[in-house]
Amino acid sequence: MPLDRASMGGTLRLDSHVDIPWPSRGDFLSESARCVDLPKLLRGGVNAVCFAAYVPQERRDAEGHQRAAARSLAMLDEIRAMGTVAGTALACSTHEIRATVQSGKIAVIPAVENGTGVGGDPALLDAYAALGVRYMTLTHNGHNDLADSAIPRRDLGDASSEHGGLSALGRAVIKRMNRLGILVDVSHASKPSMMQAVALSAAPIVATHSCARALCQHPRNLDDEQLLALRDHGGVVQVTMVSAFLRAGARTADIGVEVLVDHIDYIINLIGIDHVGIGTDFDGGGMLRGCSNAAEAPAITAELVRRGYGEDAIEKIWGGNFLRALAASEPAGAAPVTASASGIG
Repeated sequence: MPLDRASMGGTLRLDSHVDIPWPSRGDFLSESARCVDLPKLLRGGVNAVCFAAYVPQERRDAEGHQRAAARSLAMLDEIRAMGTVAGTALACSTHEIRATVQSGKIAVIPAVENGTGVGGDPALLDAYAALGVRYMTLTHNGHNDLADSAIPRRDLGDASSEHGGLSALGRAVIKRMNRLGILVDVSHASKPSMMQAVALSAAPIVATHSCARALCQHPRNLDDEQLLALRDHGGVVQVTMVSAFLRAGARTADIGVEVLVDHIDYIINLIGIDHVGIGTDFDGGGMLRGCSNAAEAPAITAELVRRGYGEDAIEKIWGGNFLRALAASEPAGAAPVTASASGIG
């Protein structure tokens, strides 16, 4: 019998990377132009989402760092508020995520995209942790004070490489993230940055929205050496829906979920079923023919079923693997972070 993800009760369906509109339009509760809002999540059966506070790269001076920090904190306030409405819950530990899903609610998981937000003051990581942030990408497009990016920003004066991978500050930030239980996300990082992060981090490394470079030669994708390093360190690559990362030169209208699952298949064949998941990048450029928003997420499951994946495998792909990595990052004996426990905003 075909597997109907939208009717599987408390079965986990986790999307590891969704952007939020900014400035906020305050339209999460109602049907909107967003790829991800509450009605679409309910229709699509997606019940756990990492919402990212995305900070664009800009010039790295005191004013730029201040703007980046202020934006990240304001966006995290918005994400936390999304986890307080009827039908959702802010969930900042693996225990809370699973309990929220089992209760029939949608788990809202805070994250930060682009470590430039802490470039001027790494102590901001402590504020992020108190706000429940569970991962931070080291870079976005453009080098920052922590690491080299896969895509330098020539308009910001970037050379091909600035640090040769991680900077000394980036190494210190990764160690602090490990202590705080914030996963290191290497999507957008250069290969040297990514490989050095894997070697340094005491916790698994994740790529929350990337694809396989063997199938699409894009600098944002991970090659086989990177995928094998990720596996060997217990990490996870969450395959994304940005068409240009799935097939060279493709547009959204050109490809459907079958190409997304081609990348999932490839990664599983190379590094195993325990190291792959889904991070759509909805509202950040992720969108495919027939799967243009969260309500259409069952199309991904239908393609997995068509290719012979069973319930256990689909559970791993739809978030089980990501939660394993998340659990491995949580400090031993740490109390779950909740909306009330943090005492912030």
